[in-house]
Amino acid sequence: MSGDEQAVVSANAAFYAAFQARDVKGMDALWARRQPVAVIHPGWPPLHGRVAVLESWRRILEGPAPPEIACSRAWPYVNGDSAFVICYEKLPGGDLVATNVFTREDGGWRIVHHQAGPTPPPADDAGSESLH
Repeated sequence: MSGDEQAVVSANAAFYAAFQARDVKGMDALWARRQPVAVIHPGWPPLHGRVAVLESWRRILEGPAPPEIACSRAWPYVNGDSAFVICYEKLPGGDLVATNVFTREDGGWRIVHHQAGPTPPPADDAGSESLH
């Protein structure tokens, strides 16, 4: 795995760590400040703009029952100053597949888009040759 791929996987892991810790400030720090951002939470309409996106995360993370979540099988794809990660999200109620899109900003990778939706559980060998 290249250095940029490792850095993107680390940024992706930080996103899920903030989610698991219910860390609103940490989540804020992970999202881009100078690029347009958007999010599509499962069952929600698309949200556009940093204020709306971060308010959605605040509502989720500070809600009465934020979901427990674990990320697995993160596949990074880097193209210059943009990148995306496709991964599985394990929740108590089932599995989701997510795409997290990143941009290089201030020397690090920042999220510009997150989208997750239902999927069957991953097969043990699905794409194993390309797992990172």
